Amino acid sequence: MTKTPEDHGKRFDEIAAEYDDEESPEYRACADLVIEHADPKHVETVLDIGTGTGAIALALADDAGVVLGRDVSEGMLEQGREKAADREVTNVDFREGRFRKPNVDTEVHIVTSNFAMHHLSDEEKREAIDVIAELGARKFVLGDVMFFGEPDPDEPFYSPEVDDPATVGMLTDALTDAGFSVTAVEPVHEQVGVLVAERSREDGAE
Repeated sequence: MTKTPEDHGKRFDEIAAEYDDEESPEYRACADLVIEHADPKHVETVLDIGTGTGAIALALADDAGVVLGRDVSEGMLEQGREKAADREVTNVDFREGRFRKPNVDTEVHIVTSNFAMHHLSDEEKREAIDVIAELGARKFVLGDVMFFGEPDPDEPFYSPEVDDPATVGMLTDALTDAGFSVTAVEPVHEQVGVLVAERSREDGAE
């Protein structure tokens, strides 16, 4: 990984107040697809890793029982808390947490993440997916920078000095190795998309 989680946290602390104003159409399209595919039941707990200012977490709050928003940036988390308070949303819990240490002590049914996992190296992505699998979640919905073909260095959807996106194939292999089946692949751009991974009922899903 080019940067540590603490480095990323500090970087996002600095831009937290303006972050929502910088959304690209592709980011918004990914977020909408993550929300659509997550589709929690009212009794289910959703873990949103790399929650940022809470776009996914707050959007899922009405349909979920509880949403756990986790991020390495306290500045981003504070923005999420302020939005939750403004909207009178009371079932979203924003705290520090990261992919490999999500800071969760309860059963999780669905895990979501949008535009965050590409900060990890491929090896760290595999470790993160293994942690998600160990939580027992029945579904993982990942929206992120990912390569569907050869990346175009002239039009990257990421910053090579701080980001390390994976290919769709690598992510699919990691999810499969962790016991998930990839049930949907949603390209948004040649370098952006959404993967939906689910566990079968035989694996303990509800």
